[in-house]
Amino acid sequence: MIIIENLSTFTQVFLFMENVDYIIVGDGYAALFFAHRLIMDNRSFVLFSDGRKSASRVSAGIINPVVLKKFTTFWKAQEQIDDLKKVMHEMESYTGENYLIDAPVHRIFHDENEQRLWQKKSLTDELTHFLSENFDRLDGVKNDFLTGKVVQSARLNVSRFFEGLLAFLEKRGKIRKEKFRYSQLDVEKSVYEDLKYGKIIFCEGMAVKDNPYFSFIPLQPNKGHHIKVRLSESLPVNITIKKKHFLFPLDNGLHFYGGTYDREQLHQHIDDSAVEQLTKGLAEFYPHDFEIVEASFGFRPTVKDRRPIIGRHMHHTGLYVFNGMGARGILNGCYFAGRLYDHIEKDIPLDKEVSLERFT
Repeated sequence: MIIIENLSTFTQVFLFMENVDYIIVGDGYAALFFAHRLIMDNRSFVLFSDGRKSASRVSAGIINPVVLKKFTTFWKAQEQIDDLKKVMHEMESYTGENYLIDAPVHRIFHDENEQRLWQKKSLTDELTHFLSENFDRLDGVKNDFLTGKVVQSARLNVSRFFEGLLAFLEKRGKIRKEKFRYSQLDVEKSVYEDLKYGKIIFCEGMAVKDNPYFSFIPLQPNKGHHIKVRLSESLPVNITIKKKHFLFPLDNGLHFYGGTYDREQLHQHIDDSAVEQLTKGLAEFYPHDFEIVEASFGFRPTVKDRRPIIGRHMHHTGLYVFNGMGARGILNGCYFAGRLYDHIEKDIPLDKEVSLERFT
């Protein structure tokens, strides 16, 4: 045994520290998709999960490349879809589960004008790969003007995704089920309590408002409600129905219907008006009785320019933010986790549209 005497207190503590390449703060889509990049590249990390109900956990899990109000697509939609498919296969290789559900979105048309607009858009270069030219009639719901299928749309099994990935990480000792305490962070020495780290990625959603390093980012909370219902008459199980909101079956015999968008009523409880809106919306096209079993809500972290906020702190080189995924948390979280990782590890510049620098 070698005994080293006269070490400073810091040096003695340092000898017993765990060295990790990354600390991830958060446990939503952004955090888990970034953790996936670290797993694939064999990087060491610890993820802090405080167990709070995030917007990701209560999200619908819809994977949809089309804005179904206007029949338009969005920035990098095909790239994001392709990247998600690749990542889902990679995750299956180490979790043993495929979390994607092949349940394409069928949009119920309100009238003939929407039919004509859909047909016109389906012939454009931008949307030909996303909008089916053929219309379908669905059983069990009102769809007098038929429905249009969104090609390449699908759904994520949200509960299994979080349960499976978090269990995988916990089994390998990569999770700390506790709140990250900013007061314990020494950015000069790159030390957090008993961890010596290379980089910290803050993926905190709306909780970033309490982060002394990134509280300045201009996030806008968008409150979304959904309801879980028991339908009296069954519907097709392999599709997602969309009119005002999304309806699809859950594993427990219930159906999910949601979600709303609200930037005004931001209190921490259920809005009766939102539940009423959902109830009326479902009754518009589901002509049978249904029972509301549960109502839930979450706060989506959105940005005015509808782009994520990603990048390194302007003064502390080891601190990064990965936030603002908005209503497309799955596609944005998956795709931009890769872009952020490549930026850090390969020095590949971030797109100016998502870079933190646009706010500094």
